[in-house]
Amino acid sequence: LAGGAKGDDTAARNLSEAARDAGVRHLVLISVIGADRMPIGYFRAKAEAERIISESGVPFTVLRAAQLHDFVLPVARSLSRMPLLPVPGGLRFEPVDGDEVAERLAELALAEPAGRVADLAGPEVLDVPALVAAFRAATGARQRRGRLPIRLPGAVGRAYRAGENLAGEGAQRGSRTWEDYLSRRDLATSARVR
Repeated sequence: LAGGAKGDDTAARNLSEAARDAGVRHLVLISVIGADRMPIGYFRAKAEAERIISESGVPFTVLRAAQLHDFVLPVARSLSRMPLLPVPGGLRFEPVDGDEVAERLAELALAEPAGRVADLAGPEVLDVPALVAAFRAATGARQRRGRLPIRLPGAVGRAYRAGENLAGEGAQRGSRTWEDYLSRRDLATSARVR
């Protein structure tokens, strides 16, 4: 269930070999929505980890989840401090609550191996201005008006503009919104954002 910016493919290979040797009856892997579509190293490593687990000979379940609220928070906090808000065109997220992902993973771990199951995303699709506006509202900071439009170049930009990082039809949707998450957090230290 752990992962990092690099090495998920190597970890999956080591884990699947150890699981096979130990007679494990069910591997559960958390991955990321768009693993097979996003031209970014992290996503590619997740896709390779999925492939390794699926070909390991050990019964498995793979859950692809959207970015967790806890991942989006430092991004929103950092962007909210900038004098002009950089707005990468087409960059959208479906942040999902970590508790909802944990609940789903527990269900899957206790069930029979199911292969790749429906993706799990948050209940809303939010762009950068919406994420930052909600963060600033939650901290009591005044809203900024200045924006700096940015066009993400190349294959990465095209993939984000096409929504390749977003869940498709058949995805499960969590119920806890970004604003719900922010309202449950102690953002007092962030309230100093001007």
